Amino acid sequence: MKKKRSGVKRGFGIHQLKWLVLKLVLSLFLLSVAWVLLYRWVAPPVTLHMVQRRAEGGTAGKEDPRISYQFVTLDEMSPQLPLAVVASEDQRFLMHSGFDYEAIQAAFKRNQSGKNIRGGSTISQQVAKNVFLWHGRSYLRKGVEAYFTVLIEVLWGKKRIMEVYLNIAEMGDGVFGVEAACQKYFKRPAATVTRQQAAMLAAVLPNPIRYSARRPTPFVLQRRSRIARAMGRLGGINYVKSILPDEETK
Repeated sequence: MKKKRSGVKRGFGIHQLKWLVLKLVLSLFLLSVAWVLLYRWVAPPVTLHMVQRRAEGGTAGKEDPRISYQFVTLDEMSPQLPLAVVASEDQRFLMHSGFDYEAIQAAFKRNQSGKNIRGGSTISQQVAKNVFLWHGRSYLRKGVEAYFTVLIEVLWGKKRIMEVYLNIAEMGDGVFGVEAACQKYFKRPAATVTRQQAAMLAAVLPNPIRYSARRPTPFVLQRRSRIARAMGRLGGINYVKSILPDEETK
C-alpha cells in the first residue's frame, strides 16, 4: 500500500509540475503581449539598451553618462528621416513581414567569405532587440528577438515600428532618437532637417560610437552620399506616404 501511495504522489507531482510550467509559459506570453500593446500607444520611457549604455558610461568613468532621449511622433519629424533609414538599413521594409530572408542569406554568405561581418537584421528586428531585449550574441536572445519581431509586426504595424525605431536608435554616444540627435548635431528640431542631414544620421547607424555626425570621417561622408542617392531611387518623400496610410493620417 505504501508503494502505491508513493507512486500516486509521484504522478501527482509530475502533473502539478506540468501545470505550473504551462501557467508560467501562458503568463509570460500574456505579459509580453500586454507589454507590446502598451508601447503601441505609449512612448517607451526608457529601453534596456539605454540602461545598458548608461551603465557602461558610468563604468568607463565618464563625468556625465546621461542619456539624451526625447520621443517625437512621425508627424513631428521631417519625412526625410524615415526615408533615410529605410534607404540605409532596410530597403525592403514595406515588403517583408519582419524578416528579410534575402538579406539574411546575403549576410551569411558575406560573413562566410571572410569579408566585413554584417548582419541581416531588419528595422523590425532592431526595434524588437533595442526596446525589449538585452544586447548580446546567443541563440536564446535571437529566438526571443524573433518572437518580439512577430509581435510588433502583428500588433503595431509598419508606421509604429518606424516611429519607435527613429526614436530609440542610438545615433551617437548616449544620443538616442532623431530629435536628440538633430538638436545635438544640427541645432534644429527633427522636423526641419534636410535630406543630407537625414542621410548623415543614417550613415552613422552601423556604429554610432565609432562614427560621428558632427565630425564625419571620409567613410561616413561617402556613405552619406550613397544613402542620399538611394533615397532618390526609392522615390523621395513620396515613398514615405506608403508608410503612412491615408486612414492613419486623416
